[in-house]
Amino acid sequence: MAGTATMERPADAKAAPVDQDVLIVGAGISGIGMAVHLQQYSPDRSFTLVERRANLGGTWDLFRYPGIRSDSDMHTLGFVFEPWKHEKTIADGPAILDYLHRIVDERRIRERIRFDRKVVGADWDSAAARWTVTLEDERGGTSTTTARWLYLGAGYYDYDEPFDANFAGREDFKGQVIHPQFWPKDLDYKGKKVVVIGSGATAVTIVPSMAKDAAHVTMLQRTPTWYFIRPAKDAFANFLRKILPERLAYRITRFKNVRLQDIGFRRAREKPEKVREFLTKRLKAALGDRYDEQAFTPPYNPWEQRLCLVPDADFFEAMKADKASVVTDHIERFDAGGIQLKSGKHLDADIIVTATGLKLAVAGKIPVRVDGDPVDWSEHYYYKACMFSNVPNFSAVFGYLNASWTLRADIVAEYVCRVLNHMAATGTTVATPALADPATLTEENIFDFSSGYIQRSLHIMPKNADKLPWRLSQNYVQDRIDMKTGTIEDGVLAFGNARAAATAAPAELEAAE
Repeated sequence: MAGTATMERPADAKAAPVDQDVLIVGAGISGIGMAVHLQQYSPDRSFTLVERRANLGGTWDLFRYPGIRSDSDMHTLGFVFEPWKHEKTIADGPAILDYLHRIVDERRIRERIRFDRKVVGADWDSAAARWTVTLEDERGGTSTTTARWLYLGAGYYDYDEPFDANFAGREDFKGQVIHPQFWPKDLDYKGKKVVVIGSGATAVTIVPSMAKDAAHVTMLQRTPTWYFIRPAKDAFANFLRKILPERLAYRITRFKNVRLQDIGFRRAREKPEKVREFLTKRLKAALGDRYDEQAFTPPYNPWEQRLCLVPDADFFEAMKADKASVVTDHIERFDAGGIQLKSGKHLDADIIVTATGLKLAVAGKIPVRVDGDPVDWSEHYYYKACMFSNVPNFSAVFGYLNASWTLRADIVAEYVCRVLNHMAATGTTVATPALADPATLTEENIFDFSSGYIQRSLHIMPKNADKLPWRLSQNYVQDRIDMKTGTIEDGVLAFGNARAAATAAPAELEAAE
C-alpha cells in the first residue's frame, strides 16, 4: 500500500541541505500557530517565518477601520495552547494584536521572523527533495532560501486588491470614497454624513463605531443579512476564571463554545425555519418599533451565509439613538453629493465606505512550481483539509466558514507536526498525497455558501471530492478527531526520499489499487 513503508532510495538520491526544515509564510494567526506547534511537537525541526509586511498580525495588522473586532468569540479564535485572558470575549483588533505579540515574545518566535519579505516564487525540486523560495524585500531586491517543507499561513484574502463593485459615477463624487481594507490614518468624520455600502460583518462593525462621532451613518444594503446578538463579555467564562486555573477555565469555555457553534450550525441546516424564527424574535426585541421586516429578512436561510455577530446589540442601539439607519435599495450611480438609488431616492454623503466584500486568493498568489511545472490549484484536490494532491511537502490553512479560523489552524499545525515526526522516525524526506487517477473521485462543491466572496472565487479554488480525505471539511468536531488520532500511513500519503518520491509514489498507489 502507498505510504505504508519507507521506499528505498538510490545512492544518488540524497536530499540536498536546506536553510531550514520548515519555512512558514505569514506571521499572522496561522503562521504563529504553526511556529508554536513546531516548538511543542517537533522541537528538532528548524523553522523560519517570512512576512511581507513590517509587522506581525496578518489581517489584524492590515485592517485598521473603526471598531475592528473579532467576528468569533476569542475562546475559539484564540489558540488551543494560549488562554484568552481578557474580560471581553468579542475582542477588538488592538487586543488581538496584543495577544499575538505576547505569544511571539514569550516563546522567542520574533527572532525567527524575517519581516518585509514577500514570497514571489516557490519551486520544488524532487531530485533535491526541497523547496527553493524566492523572496523580495521592500526595496525590490530578491534573495532565495531553501526548506524541506513549505507551510502557507498567508490567509485567503488578496492583500493587494479588494473586490471592486465598479459603481458608476464614482469619479463624480466630491467627497471621500474609502475601502475598509485600506483605511486612511486619522480620517476625520466628525459631524459628517457617512454612507456604508454593504451589510456584512465589516459594515456592521463600522456603522456603530463611526456613528459615535459622525452626524449620521447610513448602511446601504442590497440584500439583508442574518444577525446574531450576543454579549461582548462571556459571563460563564469570566466566572470560571475566578474559581478555576486559567488554562482549565479556558479549555472548558472553548469546549462549550465549539459545541454550541456546531449545534447552532446543524440546527440551521436541519430546521432553518426554526432558526429564522429565533433570530427574528431576537431582532424584534432589540429594535422594538424600529424593526423593519424588509431590512432584516434575508432571502436565504441562516448559515447559507455566515451569521453576522452583533455584540451587545451595538448596531441596533445606534439605530435607536437615531445615529444610524438602514436603507435597502440598489445603486443607480454616484453623483457629486452622494448616491442616487434606483428607487429614485438620494443619499447625501460626505464619505462613502465601500464595505462590499473582499477578494480571495489561493496560496497567497504565490507562483508555485513542482519540478518546473506551474501548479494550477483548481486542478488539485484538497487532502486532509491542508495538503493537495500530488504536491509534496506542502500545506496551507483555509479556515472554517462556519466556525473560527483558528480552530482549523490549530488542528492543521498539529497534523503537519505528526507528519514531520513520522518522516523523522522513518528516515524519509518527502510526503506526497498521491492521486494517480483523479477520475476515480467524484467532485463536489462543498462551498455551499451563497456569500458573494465565495461564489466569485470558486473557479480558482482547489477541488473537493464527496468523501474524505480529498475534501475541505466544514465539521471541526470530526476533523479534530480525524487529524489528531487518524493513521498517518493511510494508504494515500506516500513517503519517500528525494526523486523517488515523485516517481514511485503514484506508481506504488496504482499497484495497490
